Amino acid sequence: MNSGRNWSLIYVILQPYHNVSIINASFPPSVPQRAEVQTSSAYLFPSFKYIPYLPRVSFDSVQALVKGYLLPTKLNPAHDSLSPIHRDRLLRSKEYQSLLYGVRDVEDIVVLICGHGGRDGRCGTLGPVIQEEFKKALPREGIEVLQGPVPIRHQNGGNTGYLAGVASEKPTARTGLISHIGGHQFAGNIIIYIPKKAKTSAGETHPLAGCGIWYGRVEPKHVEGIVNRTILAGEIIEDLFRGGIMQDGEILRTAGNAVRVL
Repeated sequence: MNSGRNWSLIYVILQPYHNVSIINASFPPSVPQRAEVQTSSAYLFPSFKYIPYLPRVSFDSVQALVKGYLLPTKLNPAHDSLSPIHRDRLLRSKEYQSLLYGVRDVEDIVVLICGHGGRDGRCGTLGPVIQEEFKKALPREGIEVLQGPVPIRHQNGGNTGYLAGVASEKPTARTGLISHIGGHQFAGNIIIYIPKKAKTSAGETHPLAGCGIWYGRVEPKHVEGIVNRTILAGEIIEDLFRGGIMQDGEILRTAGNAVRVL
């Protein structure tokens, strides 16, 4: 999945069949109960799931991830010619989900910024600067920027984990640099995932709750507007918009400030 101290960030795009993209991110992984066990952590989007522990030398954990979370729940008609046994092998099975402990819903706003500089220096140069702007702009609007690993508490010394959340009245966010996502000519590139239970600054249901919004040609001067209009108010900024995705995989397009699904 990923080497070093970073976790892998995974997001799933369901068109035209069931493509899965794996992207490295700069977030530190959750710390396992046994420090000598090397693990990675993973975000799954647009399903908004966080998997804290994926042992790096365990085939069983990879199989549980793929069969429990990444395979589709329904096959494309192109697979109709396969036998029932083969089709069944290509479908998701909830039985495997219990093999990965500590899995939880993502409740933080997640801001991903392309910082890949190996193929094109534009994202590598702009990415860190844009990230720093988000770290300053989010707290100014009452959103706490979380640092460090996602904490997991273990019960009775066992492997069943759950979020050791700290009570906070503020909405929370995490920002991270990610590897290549395509379109360096659109640098800076960012993807914003709004959690399913998000509220607007007025306390109403967020119009973009459960969505991922991709912006391109973002400059540091745009960050404050993105925080206020998209993260707080649920509006899409047309001039920056490159695309979007909903939790069920439907693609987002815009008509003015209103979201339209195509």
